Amino acid sequence: MSGVSATGEKIPVRVYGGPTALIEYGGLRFVTDPTFDPPGEYPMPLPGDHKLVKTDPSPVTAAGLGRVDAVLLSHDEHDDNLDNAGRGLLAEVPVVFTTESGAGRLSGNVIGLAFWETAELKRPDGGTVTVTGVPARHGPVGCEPITGDVIGFMLTSDDLPSIYVSGDNAALEHVKEIAERFAPVDTAILFLGGARMPFAFDGALLTLDSAQGAEAAKTLGARRVVPAHYDSWAHFQEGHGEIQAAFAEAGLADRLDFAR
Repeated sequence: MSGVSATGEKIPVRVYGGPTALIEYGGLRFVTDPTFDPPGEYPMPLPGDHKLVKTDPSPVTAAGLGRVDAVLLSHDEHDDNLDNAGRGLLAEVPVVFTTESGAGRLSGNVIGLAFWETAELKRPDGGTVTVTGVPARHGPVGCEPITGDVIGFMLTSDDLPSIYVSGDNAALEHVKEIAERFAPVDTAILFLGGARMPFAFDGALLTLDSAQGAEAAKTLGARRVVPAHYDSWAHFQEGHGEIQAAFAEAGLADRLDFAR
């Protein structure tokens, strides 16, 4: 199983705001949770007048990404992880990996993965990339009827360092499970931001905060941490400065790569 790169090879990753990142891996181009819509208010599918508020525009359009071979979609039910323009992109890519329930709501080229289920993609050079669905939970224990299902991903290939994409995960116990199977991880793309909603679960975390992100990095033995999902939306409680401070306090500042 591939893990930390012995050669120091750095897999190209670029974060485009919110949870959207482009990963170039084994000659394939993966996009996480595509969001390209302009700033505005997005109604939430909950009782009451609750909205998600996007504060900043995306620095790229879906077309501006160029070729996309696969989308890694942590979940489809929240606009800050899949917006209208992102949904348009899904129809144009060869394959989308997401939750099993999400595959039932989306159509066409969508594959739902259970936790620990794998799928293989052919690399242009004749090798393969394995996509593994890994556990995630979008809030405290028992949150799923409200927040919905969510999934993370591992990308592995025989001759490449490994990539972990956390998705909207708030459960460090799931990070420990992932580490038991995959640590050390070369690059961890961690969805941070310490997302909270005052009306949901008494303000409990819906994603990892900065300190938990540093703990997750230690647990995974990650050589590089690429933060995502910490800007461009009003419900993110912690940003660039808080992430830097938490990783510095944990002695992990040298592992951070904001990949902008």
